[in-house]
Amino acid sequence: MSGKAEFATPQESFWAGKFGSEYILRNRSEELLASNLQFFSRCLRRAGRIRSCVELGANIGMNLSALKLLYPGISVRGIEINREAAAELAELIGAENTEVISILDWHPTEPADLALVRGVLIHTEPEMLSIVYERLYQAAKQFVLIAEYYNPTPIAVTYRGYEDRLFKRDFAGEMLDLYPGLKLRDYGFSYRRDPSFPQDDITWFLLEKRPL
Repeated sequence: MSGKAEFATPQESFWAGKFGSEYILRNRSEELLASNLQFFSRCLRRAGRIRSCVELGANIGMNLSALKLLYPGISVRGIEINREAAAELAELIGAENTEVISILDWHPTEPADLALVRGVLIHTEPEMLSIVYERLYQAAKQFVLIAEYYNPTPIAVTYRGYEDRLFKRDFAGEMLDLYPGLKLRDYGFSYRRDPSFPQDDITWFLLEKRPL
């Protein structure tokens, strides 16, 4: 595990600091784990067997926990900017598989079958998105899964009283435009009022990486 105290954008500092630590408490429950298991079984139904995954912005590992149940024996790695969250993540997946670093400073060295980002792009400085897209693309051996709030055009939304901390747009569409090596494999929507497995109004896109 590694990390740094200074960041290039206010969004990074926001999530690395107190707000990011408080988020941990809202991101831990058995109900969420159950919903995540159902969520990923839908998102990855056309992906076949996933043997490895790297998650950008893994927090305490609720997504990776679900993937470990869905694919026993899967090799997982997590990138997390908040040290407190990363400490819990390391307990789940091992310190050797946890990097405490901003996605903007991280460089993939070993591609995984699946590169995952969920609820992270919406909190990224829009001018830096191209960097994150490149990290995702390079980190994926076969699939990229994007699960975020969707809007057909870029907009900024007040987030828990804060400005410039949440942005909606067509993240997957932008990646498809940037990388001819990607194609849309599947997509869907999870609703916060689902009576059995509620999520947070997430629109997800499974992109497949193909040889150029």
